[in-house]
Amino acid sequence: MSKIAIITGITGQDGSYLAELLLKKKYRVHGFVRKDFKANNSKYFWRIKNIYKKIKLHKLDIANYNHLKNIVKKIKPDEVYHLAAQARDGHSFNDEFYTFDVNLNFTHKILSIVRKINKNAKFFFAGSSEMYSKNISKKIDEKTNFNPKSAYGIAKVASHYLVKNYRETFNFHASTGILFNHESPRKDDQFVLRKISKSVAKIKLGLQKKIKLGNIKSKRDWGHAKDYVYAMWLINQEKKAADYIIGTGKLMSVEDFLKKAFKYVKLDYKKHLIIDKKLFRKKESQTRIANPRKIQSKLKWKRKFNFNSLVTDMLEHDLRTIKNK
Repeated sequence: MSKIAIITGITGQDGSYLAELLLKKKYRVHGFVRKDFKANNSKYFWRIKNIYKKIKLHKLDIANYNHLKNIVKKIKPDEVYHLAAQARDGHSFNDEFYTFDVNLNFTHKILSIVRKINKNAKFFFAGSSEMYSKNISKKIDEKTNFNPKSAYGIAKVASHYLVKNYRETFNFHASTGILFNHESPRKDDQFVLRKISKSVAKIKLGLQKKIKLGNIKSKRDWGHAKDYVYAMWLINQEKKAADYIIGTGKLMSVEDFLKKAFKYVKLDYKKHLIIDKKLFRKKESQTRIANPRKIQSKLKWKRKFNFNSLVTDMLEHDLRTIKNK
């Protein structure tokens, strides 16, 4: 019999890739969407367009506990992947109450409901590297202390402790995967690597001449979303729940991505780049680098994408998409 899974945030980058992975593994996939969601009329729909008829979507009012409970009760999930979040960290204190509502209160509700409906279900929660301080000189592992500096990070840490408490108090299979930066052709446009990829494609196709960027020396631990959703699935297959760091363990700069993207289309990035001081962040995030040794050794997780293939995947998608518009 096919397993049944719920994915919150199914129309996002990670949710859409995860849905595709689970469908390939013969799961029956249910996704939660906002109550105002309309198929073919949503800025997020394009990510799930190709699988729309293979999944079941449920419109949700996250403030309504009983509504959420009734939906979960009908689905009776074997596995839950809680990915939904107010994800723009830099904006999280602009609307901190909404941030805590989505990133903490909703987590608490669905965690509680799933445990009560199916105590044998497996629950995955998507954590973030924003749960840590911005000034850590060594690689971050599962024992590194949390020290969030935003409403987003605070809510993620609190949610993680809820997950951990449910695991230890109720013997419920609940795990946190702490995700470092991960990109893909499905990343939102406001993120810098997407901006670069789209701009380079447009420049190559003669639709744009210059690209404006801020601090190109900024470094991150960047991976591909497809590898990270596979890690999520592995975590929920384990007999015993646990928490894992998900990252590459390598730092790359914005400039590294920029150079590789322009090299791929055989252009000199220096001829098209404009450094705009207005785009520099007032408080630039310090480098945080993952130590994924635990998930690599225990779950045998291996990435299929390196930094070069991440660049290629994003750029080929944008060249193809923009050219066919």
